[in-house]
Amino acid sequence: MNPVQQAIWFIENHFTQPICLDDVALAGGVSRFHMSRAFVVATGRPVIGYLRARRLTEAARQLAEGAPDILSVALEHGYGSHEAFTRAFRDQFGVTPEQVRAARDLETLKLVEPIMLDNTPRTDLPPPRFEDGRPLLIAGVLQHYGCEDSGAGIPSQWRRLVPHLGHIPNQVGGALADVTYGVCANSDDHGNFDYLAGVEVTEFSDLPADFATLRIPAQSYAVFRHAEHISQIRTTMRAIWNVWLPASPYEAADAPLFERYGPEFDPRTGEGGLEIWLPVKAKT
Repeated sequence: MNPVQQAIWFIENHFTQPICLDDVALAGGVSRFHMSRAFVVATGRPVIGYLRARRLTEAARQLAEGAPDILSVALEHGYGSHEAFTRAFRDQFGVTPEQVRAARDLETLKLVEPIMLDNTPRTDLPPPRFEDGRPLLIAGVLQHYGCEDSGAGIPSQWRRLVPHLGHIPNQVGGALADVTYGVCANSDDHGNFDYLAGVEVTEFSDLPADFATLRIPAQSYAVFRHAEHISQIRTTMRAIWNVWLPASPYEAADAPLFERYGPEFDPRTGEGGLEIWLPVKAKT
């Protein structure tokens, strides 16, 4: 099993116990940072969000079966009080535990069942090359995403950026520039992240008012070529995080990951390929 499959197995066998992200990462044999990123890439959910949803789903089943004591159900599923459980339950399902127990019905609830991952990994991932990346100044269109809407607005960010290309003050390459960057930064344990669609600049002065900026420090990278259509990039990401990285002598560094689009990429068709620059460091 890959780390995410091991994590799901661990959660499904221990979610009534007091476990946390560190416990799940240990079960998967990877770092906390690696697990939080790999889990989102593979499932579209953050580890803690999935753990919470599974606990509440099973709690809902007990309530629909007529559990006599709501506090006991709350305590069994990791909540220290009736109030905390009710608050989390309402946030998840839009109704209270009392309503579910009274109705004895789960039809209106959006339950979260155990995730069944495809056990067939991508086996044709080309080996990466390794680069000592220089510091970069990136400017462009920034948007913050939660895990549930992960990446849904990214195409619109690129549409907003395109009219500026070749006219951005201090853009490296000026009007002849043909390289753009899609940077994932500021990720957290809940699957939230910032995505910056932008270009490299020499300094941050005189930029359009709606532009955001990001400094990427010098960093070592494993660089992967994604030659397929842009819509297949998640398949490559899953192979990197859940197949290549666990088997390599490296671990992901806590630094921005970015996509580099060169002149061969055609934004009109999504064809031409791109590079994925994964920040890495030697495993400790």
